[in-house]
Formats: sequence, C-alpha cells, structure tokens
Amino acid sequence: MGCGYILIADDEGGIRDLLEHVLRGEGYEVSAVADGEACLEAFRKRRPDLLLIDMKMPKKDGLEVLRELVRTGKLGPTMMMTAHSTVATAVEAIKLGAEDYICKPFDVDELIINVSKVLEMADLKNEVECLRTEVQERYGLDAIIGHAPKMLEIQDVIRRVAQSRSTVLITGESGTGKELIAHAIHYMSPRAHKRFVKVNCAALSETLLESELFGHRKGSFTGATENRVGRFELAKGGTILLDEVSEMSPKLQAKLLRVLQEREVEPVGASEPIPVDVRLLATTNRRLADEIEKGRFREDLFFRLNVVSIEFPPLRERREDIPLLAGHFLWRYREEMNKKVEGISPDAMDLLTAYSWPGNVRELENAIERGVVLCIGRMLEPHDLPPEITSPQAETTSRTNVGSSLAEAERDLILRTLKSCGGNRSRTADVLGISVRTLRNKLKEYSDSRTESTAVTA
Repeated sequence: MGCGYILIADDEGGIRDLLEHVLRGEGYEVSAVADGEACLEAFRKRRPDLLLIDMKMPKKDGLEVLRELVRTGKLGPTMMMTAHSTVATAVEAIKLGAEDYICKPFDVDELIINVSKVLEMADLKNEVECLRTEVQERYGLDAIIGHAPKMLEIQDVIRRVAQSRSTVLITGESGTGKELIAHAIHYMSPRAHKRFVKVNCAALSETLLESELFGHRKGSFTGATENRVGRFELAKGGTILLDEVSEMSPKLQAKLLRVLQEREVEPVGASEPIPVDVRLLATTNRRLADEIEKGRFREDLFFRLNVVSIEFPPLRERREDIPLLAGHFLWRYREEMNKKVEGISPDAMDLLTAYSWPGNVRELENAIERGVVLCIGRMLEPHDLPPEITSPQAETTSRTNVGSSLAEAERDLILRTLKSCGGNRSRTADVLGISVRTLRNKLKEYSDSRTESTAVTA
C-alpha cells in the first residue's frame, strides 16, 4: 500500500474521478483540480509528495505550471499525463524537472507502478540529501571547533580554497586535527558529491603504497594475480588525501610529482598512462624545509604541494579553545554512554586549561572520554581525569620553564609524553611526530647522561 499526498490536475472529470478512486484505493491521500491556476493555488496551500498533472488544461497548461514552480523553486516530484501527439512536449517537461510521463489512454496498473517508483525515488533523494547534510555537519567547517584567532583565520582560508581545485598542504603536530581540514575542504567544494579517498603513506611499504596509489596490472610483480585500480583512479572527479606525505620514498615522490605535473597516473606494469581528474590534499607532521635540507624530500615536489598551505596550531597555543573542545567531547561521550554528566567542574577545567597537551586534541578527547567513563556524579571532577593532568607537577611541567635550555625542554616533553602514553614507545613517537628510532636514540641518550651523572657524583 502506498502512502503520501498526491495532487491531481486534469480538466477531464472522468480521468480525475478514476485517478482519485484508484490512488485512494492504493492508500494515498488525494485531491484533484480541473485547471492550471487551481493547481497552483492547491499547491500553495499544501505541497504534495507527488504532482500528477495533465499537459493540456485551461487557464494554465501543464508546462506553464511547471515553469512557475521551477521559477519559485518549489517544483517537487512530478508526473505528466499527455496524449501520444504531445510526447515531444512531455520531453520538454522532463527537461524542466518532471520525473516521468505517461501517455493517455493509460493502463491503470502501469500508472500505479510508475507512481510508486517516482515516490520511492523521491524518498531515496530525500534520504541522500539528509545523509549529505549529516556529512556536512560531521566533516564540514562546523567540525573544526575553535574561536582562537588562528582558528578563525584557518576557517576563512578553508572557505576560500574549497571552491578551487588547488593542491593544499596541511601541516601540524600529530593529533591536532589536520584530517578535519581536509574533510572540510572536500565537503565544501564542488567535488563534494564525488569520492573522498584517504591514503596513509606511513602505514604501507614502498611496494604496497605504489600499488595502492597508482594501481597495477596482472603479472607486473609476484603476487599480482589480477588488475588493481589505484586510489587516484578511484578518486576520479573527487579528492585524494595523502596523509603523512613526508613518509613517501624518493621513488614514489618522483611518481607523485609526475601525477601533479601531467594529471595522469601510470599503474605498475602498464604501458600507457591514465588521465585523472582529482584534487590533491596532503598532510604532514614534519617541517618539510628540514626534510628537504636533509635530502629526504624533493624540493620540486614541495613546491607542487605547497600551492596553499594551512598550519594547524597545537592545542597549547590556543588554550582559549580547550573549554569549547572539552564541552564538545563531554556531550558526545555522555550521549554515547547514556550518562547524566552535566558539565565539567571549575577545578577540573582549570587543570585541563593548564596542561600542555603534547598529544593535542586527540589526547584531550581521550581524557574526556576517560572522565565520562569514570564519573559517578553530575559533574566531571579532577579525580576523573588522567593522572598526568592532575599530578602536582602537571601544571608546572606543562609549560616550558623560563630559563631552561632547549635540550632540557625537549627531554622534559619526551619523558612526560612517554609517561602519559604508559611507556608505549610507538604511541609516544606518533604523538610527538618523530620516528620510533629517533625516540629510542633520545631515550638512550638520556639514560647514558644519567649514568654518567651518577658516576661523577660517586
């Protein structure tokens, strides 16, 4: 059985009566009028789920009614009824926005099927639009929370750059939210209805990353048992995000440079390149100028990527946004866990704003999630927060001590981050934006220094 409200417009009384009887019998709510002006008047009083309108009518014909509804932006799901001699006019109605047409004399069963299809398609379009709105809210500009001056500048740049196809390089420490910027650029762009494809360049070996990005042909290497479409091809017409682009090998950097220059990719083992229309975004937690100086990143690729650059500031540089972010995460997790946590106590908030957040927004989110899990009252209190935030040393060590050397400040940050990560070196390296090898060398250096100091004292 159908559901929905259908407005019928036809000057033939017998047709109107038949349609009303049949469609009401299918469960639809129906009203009927005899001319174009009456149709527009009924439409203004109540917008139908489907307009079933005859092409030839007095006062205003079907096309005139459609043009009026298009002009006012009110045209919804519409089916035209027409005689065989006016099929060409019905095609014109389709161009104006009508979903379908049916020729008179029509088969009643066919009409019922067509009405059902049009309404189902309208429901599907509404669902897609609702999903698109949800995606915009989740990944659009509203997802980038913050009122600090730097954040307002970033939001303004995103609005302007989103409408272009220019490459954007997004930099910042791990955990700041660089991917949010990439999502916002895509979903605010003309490419929003196409794919957003993300590739983590740090998570794959050189061979796997090459195949993942550019694809390969069957038999091009051991294990290539079938053709594979690369991510650049999958993102055709849309956007591709290369996360941690600085982790790419020199060989892949060269291939990426060619993609940016020629707008084409060459799958592994292919004899001909494939044109691609894709917008490239890239993120990195490293300073590419330093990587270029050390010979680890191509300068020409940097210039290709750095058409527009956006630097996401660490959380410690926008402390005024901490209460806003903390409140956002509190609301999310109390809803998810169905807990009646109403807010964050002033003492707890003071601790949150005083802490340095080496893991940035990601660490803050984890702290609030933990707090909501442990909270037994209506307010999140200091004892609900992680110990690294509430310890007596947290406030003083969360800020770089004036007068301390750069090496001392670095040592302090690394050791505190290692402690906050429960001794997990991989997670600590990720939070700090350094390699595990660099972290291991630093810790060995600190250990050796401590040993030397003990020996001298002895």
